[in-house]
Amino acid sequence: MLTALGQKFKSLGYPAHLPGGADESADPAMRELLKALAVAGFASMNVMLLSVSVWSGAEAATRDLFHWISALIAAPALIYSGRVFFRSAWGALRHGRANMDVPISLGVGLAYAISLFETITHGEHAYFDASVTLLFFLLIGRFLDRRARTKARGAAARLLALRAQTATVIGDGGARRAVAAQDLAPGMLLAVAAGERLAADGVIATGETDLDTSLVTGESLPRAARPGDKVFAGTLNLGAPVEVRVTAAGEDTLLAEIVRLMEAAEQGRARYVRLADRAARLYAPAVHVLAAATFIGWFIGTGDWEKALLICVATLIITCPCALGLAVPTVQVVASGRLLARGVLLKTADGLERVAQCDTVVFDKTGTLTLGEARLLNAEAIPADDLAVAAALAGHSRHPLARAVAAMGGQGVQFENVREIPGQGLEGSLGGARVRLGSRAFAAPDAAATGAGGPEIWFACDGRAPQHLAFTDALRPDAKDTIRRLKAMGLKVELLSGDREDVVRAVAAALEIADWRAEQRPDAKVQRLKELAAEGRTVLMVGDGLNDAPALAAGHASLSPATAADISQTAADLVFQGDSLAPVAEAVTVARAATRHVKQNFALAIGYNMIAVPIAIAGFATPLVAAIAMSSSSILVTMNALRLKLVKS
Repeated sequence: MLTALGQKFKSLGYPAHLPGGADESADPAMRELLKALAVAGFASMNVMLLSVSVWSGAEAATRDLFHWISALIAAPALIYSGRVFFRSAWGALRHGRANMDVPISLGVGLAYAISLFETITHGEHAYFDASVTLLFFLLIGRFLDRRARTKARGAAARLLALRAQTATVIGDGGARRAVAAQDLAPGMLLAVAAGERLAADGVIATGETDLDTSLVTGESLPRAARPGDKVFAGTLNLGAPVEVRVTAAGEDTLLAEIVRLMEAAEQGRARYVRLADRAARLYAPAVHVLAAATFIGWFIGTGDWEKALLICVATLIITCPCALGLAVPTVQVVASGRLLARGVLLKTADGLERVAQCDTVVFDKTGTLTLGEARLLNAEAIPADDLAVAAALAGHSRHPLARAVAAMGGQGVQFENVREIPGQGLEGSLGGARVRLGSRAFAAPDAAATGAGGPEIWFACDGRAPQHLAFTDALRPDAKDTIRRLKAMGLKVELLSGDREDVVRAVAAALEIADWRAEQRPDAKVQRLKELAAEGRTVLMVGDGLNDAPALAAGHASLSPATAADISQTAADLVFQGDSLAPVAEAVTVARAATRHVKQNFALAIGYNMIAVPIAIAGFATPLVAAIAMSSSSILVTMNALRLKLVKS
């Protein structure tokens, strides 16, 4: 059934595919485009070298020889590389439709045919270089577009990889059996061991533990879970074994909903029409109509079909959309290079254009405005000896808070009988004294609660006063300056976080962000972006973590730090590196400048045609002059793109 449906779509000119991974090497269309691009690039370089020789004054037999060599190089290149467009154009025409590949195919084919005629009749001019070079630049755009779409399709598949494949179900009488995740049903009781991912949504029935809930909240620090607390599929049990009563399984889980949100957002993004495509939709047909009208007019006026054809060819060459084809790629290459030098990687072909259109920036907190790492907040208030012992003991655990304490030092301290008690902490012996590091109930049950509200652990050693260790997730060093810079650029700034309200309020106050929301699940973040879109705002989403992947996909444009989960980076348009938040403002600056330069390039290309086309139609431009003029317009567009390097940050 599915195969037959796929074949039906393919026969209509719309090849179908199932959602899959982002492995580009496994994508036949991607491999075909890459090979076609390589062949067209190799051919265009060689034909251009031969054309330069002809333009330099080669005559008679030498000129004909160069033309024939160019024809022999261009023919297989056009057949092999051009089939990407020819196949699409034929499929559209066969069903009574027309797409952008139709005028592309006609232009490339006609340029070669006329050049071949000139070669056979010993004409002075041939235009094999124009046809192959045009095909090369068109393939660059097609390859970048395909690559971006392949990455987008892979995001959901990578997220699904976090789903547990099996679960242990506790039956009547306490009997346990393994059940596939898709066969779970509400009401079942699951046994979830330490280090195991949950296979379904549910409520903790018995036991206490710490859970890695970054998938849902984006918060890097673990959260305590007790009987009655809701838990979700895909979250990781870091502490002790617990029993979970299933409330939702399979396609009804929050993880499945996140995947659906991502797919829906990516489908909406796929409808975005690129700037170059919009221009080419009008430009390419106009070129061919104009060339045909020029031929008819001169043939009627002179009766000399050969002269009419040469003037038609000059018109076609002088209006060849090479400058138009370069308008976007050249700017994109320069902009990508500048961003890369500043630690920003551009991942999607149209990412810069969409970033430039944004008027609102929505930030996640953990790992985005903050560094996403637990840091000891009150190290100076803890005696140095106690801190050294605590750090040495913490080195025996992989718990996030323990790693933060271990980073404080503690080398050379040797313990005996160290053991980790899941959900409670570490215990060991040092010189006969018992040492503990963990929860207050475990390490210092008699100590008074601090009421701080943030992440904490306690250190206790026989004969010493217990020490309270408080943690925070430090802000990026330039976060405040970057927020101010974005506001100065006219952007509205908002904060959406899955963390607790008191923590989010403090971060918003420190960064002077007036609009903020806490305890936002992935679906709530996507809903907020939809609300902003309904208000007429275009949103740049900046987020880190698995829970931000749907919001990154749903935003008009998106950025992620290089430390983000792989899925978030896949969903994002740009990725920035380092501890600095400044690349976000830099990306907006470059994107806006790039858009201005693209528009300038289009203006230059149009202005060139307004001057050159009448000259060609009037018969004052030979095909050679037309080819030189066409190349000059391409150089002019490229030089204008290079000016982007000079734009101030």
